[in-house]
Amino acid sequence: MGGRHALYDWRMPTKVKICGLTRPADADLAVSGGAWAIGMVFFDGSPRRVDIETAAEIAAANRRRCEVAGVFVNAPLDDVLATLGSVPLTILQFHGDEGPSYCAEAARRSGLKVMKAVRVKGADTVRAQSAFKTDLHMLDAHVPGAYGGTGERFDWELAAAHPGRPPMVLSGGLTPDNVSEALAVARPFAVDVASGVEAAPGVKDPDKLRRFFEAVEQAAAPA
Repeated sequence: MGGRHALYDWRMPTKVKICGLTRPADADLAVSGGAWAIGMVFFDGSPRRVDIETAAEIAAANRRRCEVAGVFVNAPLDDVLATLGSVPLTILQFHGDEGPSYCAEAARRSGLKVMKAVRVKGADTVRAQSAFKTDLHMLDAHVPGAYGGTGERFDWELAAAHPGRPPMVLSGGLTPDNVSEALAVARPFAVDVASGVEAAPGVKDPDKLRRFFEAVEQAAAPA
């Protein structure tokens, strides 16, 4: 996978990933609003879990418009690959306790880009992510017993411990009201949001989506 993250130029304006999609209309709204990537969750423990048929519809309609990520948590690799037989994803996002060798094998067997998420406890957690030679890293909040989607944030100052390569995606508790501050502190390649733009788990709020995109755009505008 070496060099593939050269496709992601962190000097460009911050990109937006809208995650936890369960409805085609919401996916279209996200992509039309300017999303660099959309995400769908294939984890039974999530209130945003999407069924395979809907995921296939969303991915087929949008994979040429943006990146389409599938979020997996401690899934057997054969199950991940089986999902790809029905859902044309472009990024595999691993949000559990998967190790570096698992991620490398997933990339080799799928041919897709891989993003590994870590739940940040401290600077050591962030630095340890350098063991993952994936295309993207994600920093999310650590909440005991949960694997993301909690609406909780972590200390964004800890993002400074990230090695800088591959590009870093910031997640955890982002909303239209705090994303500008998050960008100024953490300076990520992209931001990822689910609960912060929802009316209910898996159901996006059009006004919150619009405000989130506007806040990111305004934060990137020259002073």
